[in-house]
Amino acid sequence: MKILKLLLFILFFIQISLSQQNKSPYEWNWKKDGIWTGTALAATGGGLLIISNKESYTDLDLLRIRSQKNDINFLDKWAAGNYSKNANRISDIPFAISFAAPFALLLDGKTNKHSGQLFGIYFESLVTTSALFTITAGLSNRARPYVYGTDAPLQQRKSVTATRSFYSGHVAASATATFFAAKVFQDFNPDSKAIPFVYAGAALLPATVGYFRLQAGQHFLTDVLLGYGLGAAVGYFTPELHKKKNESFSFSPIMGQNIFGENYQAISFSYRF
Repeated sequence: MKILKLLLFILFFIQISLSQQNKSPYEWNWKKDGIWTGTALAATGGGLLIISNKESYTDLDLLRIRSQKNDINFLDKWAAGNYSKNANRISDIPFAISFAAPFALLLDGKTNKHSGQLFGIYFESLVTTSALFTITAGLSNRARPYVYGTDAPLQQRKSVTATRSFYSGHVAASATATFFAAKVFQDFNPDSKAIPFVYAGAALLPATVGYFRLQAGQHFLTDVLLGYGLGAAVGYFTPELHKKKNESFSFSPIMGQNIFGENYQAISFSYRF
């Protein structure tokens, strides 16, 4: 009798495990997520409109900016005047790889079954990062490092793009994509020994983008650090905010009398499918 109970108990937990393997740890609410995504898209459009109306630097502005080179804080001062077309091109390589990273999740059988849901959450995270970046870039007017030197072409230093150093959108978007992929992998495979290596890769790609953006004279160190932090936070916490509440399991003490008149005490365990 005890063996039968044990077998039934084991079979019960096997059934639970199998059912969990076919389920996503996330949930998608069309109303809430629709509002979230729509608001982020609208904010991105608003930010782009602000950017399009910004004024470019004049010759006098360039002289004034170069004269303030020594006033830059110690974290950023070393990057002032940097310029490299080659480094700028190289930065696009890890940047592109970052966006492809979440699609590697399709190779995992557990995540592949929920690709539609994951694509929606991924898109939501990207447009959130986009909204934060475009509004900030539109409202700020920090000169890129190459504006503090004369190596970059004059036309480039006088363009509206030259006013958008704060903060690094490339690094932010890259970090969002890689940390999203790492977080999803972790949530679908909580016991995987590969998790530390996945996060190491997630951290390395945006850091590489940031390094080459610094060498290219596109951003200062504080621009890169802020972009990295914000992007990683959005990439990690967007899936976290979509996680299901664990209300399926419940325990409760029970006591009573069986058909033979024997009293019993036990703990009731239930799982709601």
